Amino acid sequence: MSWSRALLIAVPLAILAAVLNAGPVPVLILSALALIPLAALIGEATEELAARTGPVMGGLLNATLGNAAELIIALAGIRAGLLDLVKASITGSILGNLLLVMGLSLVVGGWRHGLQRFSRQRAGVLTTMTILSFIALGIPSLFSHTIAVHHPEAVETMSLGVAGLMLALYGLSVLYTLRAREPLAAHPPSRARWTLPQALGVLAVATIGVVGMSELLVHALEPTLHILGLTEFFVGIILIPLVGNVAEHLVAVQMAAENQMDLSLEIAVGSSLQIALLVAPVLVFASLALGRPMDLVFHPLELVALMMAGAIAAFIALDGETNWLEGAQLLAVYGMLGIAFFLV
Repeated sequence: MSWSRALLIAVPLAILAAVLNAGPVPVLILSALALIPLAALIGEATEELAARTGPVMGGLLNATLGNAAELIIALAGIRAGLLDLVKASITGSILGNLLLVMGLSLVVGGWRHGLQRFSRQRAGVLTTMTILSFIALGIPSLFSHTIAVHHPEAVETMSLGVAGLMLALYGLSVLYTLRAREPLAAHPPSRARWTLPQALGVLAVATIGVVGMSELLVHALEPTLHILGLTEFFVGIILIPLVGNVAEHLVAVQMAAENQMDLSLEIAVGSSLQIALLVAPVLVFASLALGRPMDLVFHPLELVALMMAGAIAAFIALDGETNWLEGAQLLAVYGMLGIAFFLV
């Protein structure tokens, strides 16, 4: 991805802007742009490692490190005390994958190839897991108000318990995939182009870069929101998820353009599952270690949006066929939600 290599110039520019006190808006824009190629490098290094380990372990690597950039950005937000922003970014990542990425993939693939088909069985498993993960995310929110009346401290305990069960469910899904000898995620098999030290070195450097740029972004976020009149809600749901996952989003669209809809849907839906069942609960436990406990109580509007997205994804998976009009419908729903969250 030559375009992502070109964006690496934003890394030194972001550092320079921060050192010269250029203001929060330039620092935010440059650090956000810098995160895009760094996240792409993490994905590329992960693919190189996966190519050396076989399809099953390679899929496990992709599943584990596929959302590393988003996890690091969220951890930076927790350290800064922006818990509502972090929870909104969890919701936004899921919505972005199910509506924006899947929608673009169906439009591009359908316009190019007409009616496209995929495995109903695999898509059914993924969408069922997705809806179950949304139920898990919704339980603390639905029960928190009643529980908090008599036992306010129990809300955090409930979130920890639900997070533990979500991690267990994710572990079981990994075990099922390993026993079934199927690839876990979302990327076509490839031959390794880098040596093992090169892949590990790029992964380490890119991860350090993501950590540094995430800190700059989060530090500049609050004053930028005040200047531009935006809310944490909108930025967390719409903007932050795009920054951390643009490269993977484009891979999903590329796979659809090449008429590989099974792989395209694996990227979109599989990434949503990783966010819901792996990243979200990990952040709950990590927030305790960072001294800023985060619960799993989401805004009611977020829950409604998640259920809508899950239902639409499930309907699309029912017949094992897609077309460009279904993609346009998904994009329209994402646009409507974007407008609504901007005005909230």
